[in-house]
Amino acid sequence: MAVTWARNRGGPEMRINRKDCTGLVVDIQERLFPHMSGKDALLKRCLILLEGLKVLQVPLFVTEQYPGGLGATIDQVKRILEPLTVIEKTAFSCCGEPAFRSSLVQSGRNSVIICGIEAHVCILQTAVDLLEEGYLPVVVADCTGSRNPADKEIALERLRVEGAVITTCESILFELAGEAGTDQFKAISRLVK
Repeated sequence: MAVTWARNRGGPEMRINRKDCTGLVVDIQERLFPHMSGKDALLKRCLILLEGLKVLQVPLFVTEQYPGGLGATIDQVKRILEPLTVIEKTAFSCCGEPAFRSSLVQSGRNSVIICGIEAHVCILQTAVDLLEEGYLPVVVADCTGSRNPADKEIALERLRVEGAVITTCESILFELAGEAGTDQFKAISRLVK
């Protein structure tokens, strides 16, 4: 499966289409999340993004890195995504987990909107692998975190160079909504206020 426009800057197909998107929540887990830099703002933005993706009916995948050691997905995320189906993994890249790869292929969608932790490990490796496999990773910068802000900054810089789309929560939600005046637009507007 090839997404040629992912690297074709300036081509006619630059907009991200919600019918071609899936969301990916990476490892927002009980024993890891409390150590993230700016965790309160990060959680707030992630919850807005997830609520918005639900409003827009974008299907979501959730991963947990070695939950026996790092715990389950945090309760605030679980509540939004109920019923929650989690893909457990030990590889840092979500693409290293056959259950994720199979689910992504079955979805038939080419763009993956990514949020979670840590930006410089699991998100970076997942996005690079997605690019290599012909998908378009859309990394939501204000919905990703690392323990060290410099690690996140360098990871986002590398991802931009590699060809991932770097965006923000509000920007991607309005891009996917596409127009004002709809019930979905109104719901997104309430979320981002």
